[in-house]
Amino acid sequence: MTDPSAHQPLVIALTGGIAAGKTQVSDRFAARGVPVIDTDQLAREVIAPGTEGLAAVRSTFGEAIMNADGTVNRQALSERIFADADARRKLEAITHPRIRARVSAALRELEAPYALVVIPLLAETGWQDLADRVLVVDAPASLQRARLMQREQIDADQAARRLASQASREQRLAIADEVIDNTATPEALDDAVSALDRQYRAIADKNR
Repeated sequence: MTDPSAHQPLVIALTGGIAAGKTQVSDRFAARGVPVIDTDQLAREVIAPGTEGLAAVRSTFGEAIMNADGTVNRQALSERIFADADARRKLEAITHPRIRARVSAALRELEAPYALVVIPLLAETGWQDLADRVLVVDAPASLQRARLMQREQIDADQAARRLASQASREQRLAIADEVIDNTATPEALDDAVSALDRQYRAIADKNR
């Protein structure tokens, strides 16, 4: 749990499996004026050109994952870490401490009733201590696989490997305080987010 003495909003960790629809949900919260901190975006920032993170990634994985302009070839790096668990752990050892530091800094700067921190690998990293509540965007694995194949233009085997590299649906649901079922209509998703927005604002107001 977060430190109640710290000056920061109520923190909601938003998580879910790959292609479950986390962005659909976070965009709806953002449209309601909720600050959203996206750790995927931070993951790109911590290995941007000129950073210590990029130097560490380059040293660890070599030129095969680099573009000619000095940026990381994200496709090459993704293929490497999805195929090799040890490589994934090495990348996480470089990026995760840097991402956590940026999340904490961003939260300290906010003045809002509550904030959403999007952490796709929450169940895998054990970062629940960053948040007051956990919101899971849920969808069946079959739907995730279909969405992922369409979004990334990859085949079924590649999609299955990416899904297998993450925590199971059951593991994510086990850490949830709230769950959004992202299998229905956009209107139903709007309604679910509206209800949760009211709930989180009420909790934040009560804790003030």
